[in-house]
Amino acid sequence: MTTPGPLANMSRNKVARITGGFYLAYMLASVLADRLGHIGLGDPDEVYEAIAANESSFRLGLVVALTTGFLFLMAAWGLYLLLRPVDRDLALLFLLLNAVGVAVQGASMLPLVSALLQGEWATHMQAYSAPQLEGLAYLSINVYKTGFVTAQLFFGTWLFPLGYLVYKSGFLPRFLGALLMLDGIAVLVWFLQALLLPDYPAIRYPGLAVSFAAEVGLTMWLLVKGVKIRAGGRP
Repeated sequence: MTTPGPLANMSRNKVARITGGFYLAYMLASVLADRLGHIGLGDPDEVYEAIAANESSFRLGLVVALTTGFLFLMAAWGLYLLLRPVDRDLALLFLLLNAVGVAVQGASMLPLVSALLQGEWATHMQAYSAPQLEGLAYLSINVYKTGFVTAQLFFGTWLFPLGYLVYKSGFLPRFLGALLMLDGIAVLVWFLQALLLPDYPAIRYPGLAVSFAAEVGLTMWLLVKGVKIRAGGRP
């Protein structure tokens, strides 16, 4: 077996930084989607008001929100490439869990298109009164929220094999691996709270800080530090 030369080392660091770039773009796009249309963490009232107040802004927010799925999947692919040498099977597992989560989250946004179309009652929905259309819009928004929360089951579980591989890698800091696994617990708490105890959102608040530290920490480490190259040219 030949020892990888400088080009291989540079290439691996380049993958790390591109992955960090995709992860950062995903997080920024998620914030933008929330600002434009309360898509993400907004409650049904906020989403409905966003549609009613500025439909064009909401449509742009929906496009941005759908784009986040692509960005997140590309970040997961980059992490798969980096961590595949540690354990190929676990790396494939976290990639598949992420892909399923992205698919579920993308599908969950389709009812928002329905809510938008219901707002065109003057030309297309004359059979329904304004209160009925409002009720249908809220139904669509609540279906979206349920689907969005369902995606967190996969976005929570992908963090366990990811965190374990980061911890064992030797070329990424162990504390990030531990934080990512704690982040997985936090996201699953959110999933359970939203479905079982929807009237108690404060249950998930402590986990938000863990999620922020874990995912922003990993992103910035990949962007700024890349991966640690050991003596002999191997990560």
